[in-house]
Amino acid sequence: MRGSDADAALHYLARMIEGGEDLRFIARRIVICAAEDVGLADPQALVVANAAAQAADFVGWPEAQIPLAEAVCYIANAPKSNSAYMGIARARHDVRNRSCGSVPKHLRDAHYPGAKALGHGLTYKYPHDFPGGWVQQQYLPDELVGTKYYVPTGHGEDKGRKK
Repeated sequence: MRGSDADAALHYLARMIEGGEDLRFIARRIVICAAEDVGLADPQALVVANAAAQAADFVGWPEAQIPLAEAVCYIANAPKSNSAYMGIARARHDVRNRSCGSVPKHLRDAHYPGAKALGHGLTYKYPHDFPGGWVQQQYLPDELVGTKYYVPTGHGEDKGRKK
């Protein structure tokens, strides 16, 4: 599926089925590929993969091969983007290996007594109050301003936010 060759993907699906591989293992691999390899280029791929996994589990063999094959073909033919996968890997690396600072005060919960006295939420800008549902404000801690975790690929729907 990763290589966008539906014929090869169906062949390897058939080998797993004929080899007696567990249905849930096959479905799990399809779901993971939809999220990891297709990702934001076609977010519907994860919906298709999950629906196929649920349908396959519901109907069991031999009919399970039909929704699994459908998902395999969909994923193989979908545009590919691993931007979300790479982004979470970069973010987790930072969380594990560097000082990431504190959540900015304007983003902290201000819905409890005493929060405002601590400066929580005072200068928060509610994005829905602005045109397009977006407003410039700092979301990352000071120590991480300018850090890029999500880098859009431009493939399919993975175009990123235009600012």
